[in-house]
Amino acid sequence: MFIQLIHSFKHYLIEVVPALAVGFLLSGVVHEFVRTEWVEKYLGKGSIRPIFYSTIVGTMLPICCWGSLPVAISFYKKGARLGPILAFLVATPATSISALVVAYRLLGPAFTVYIFFSVIIMGVITGLLGNFFKYEPKKMKEEVCPECGEAMHHCEHKANMRAKIKSILKFAFWDMPREIGLEILLGLILAAFVTAFIPLGKLIKLYLSGLWAYPVSIIFGLVMYFCSTASVPLIDALIGHGMNVGAGLVLLLVGPITSYGTILVLRKEFGIKILSFYISSICILSVILGYLYSIIY
Repeated sequence: MFIQLIHSFKHYLIEVVPALAVGFLLSGVVHEFVRTEWVEKYLGKGSIRPIFYSTIVGTMLPICCWGSLPVAISFYKKGARLGPILAFLVATPATSISALVVAYRLLGPAFTVYIFFSVIIMGVITGLLGNFFKYEPKKMKEEVCPECGEAMHHCEHKANMRAKIKSILKFAFWDMPREIGLEILLGLILAAFVTAFIPLGKLIKLYLSGLWAYPVSIIFGLVMYFCSTASVPLIDALIGHGMNVGAGLVLLLVGPITSYGTILVLRKEFGIKILSFYISSICILSVILGYLYSIIY
């Protein structure tokens, strides 16, 4: 069993580390080139437009929930409101261009179009509701240039590309791992533990059809990590063996969006109340959208 745990942990590392590296690097680019004033202007308002922007951008980025965490936290440190951050965390891991292509090939155009708009609906609704929470954006204290008084990474005295690259790499692979690295590592260990010691496959085979498939899909999606692209063949196989198609959509939504890393980081940065809201909204909205699709199907 210990060997199985090591193999599971190694599997998750191989799958997650590349996405994490991309996510950390993007967070460094955001930190260096995206001005705080821009974030406050476009993501710091309580209207639907910033939430819609975050959702659409999230559906296009080719990173999973692990990779989206450092990017979301970097926006958080720049002063973005809670709604756009939550919308981004919903939309980014839920789907991507590659996931949509695979879904189109295996599950058909109707399923692909439906899940794409389902992700947008979930992101927008979660973001709108998230803005109702009393929340103060966390603004990162920026270093000030002693010569001109401007922020260090925007002033002319630090305009050479070498200095900018150094600043990007420092924030991406030193500051961000110090901020959320421990939570991500613990999340990977928990995911590997569940995979190694809990017979989830047998449980799912017992409760695939009927209304029972919905709560089972939610539980399975919460305790396991699924990549949005890699999970499509699994869902296709389960539906082919009789799984409720609506529950399959629920699993395809909840699995990629929630991970132990996401849960631990949200708990640390935003608190248990916002974490509870985030998970509840994902579960409720995914069941509603999944059940509607089963009726249409």
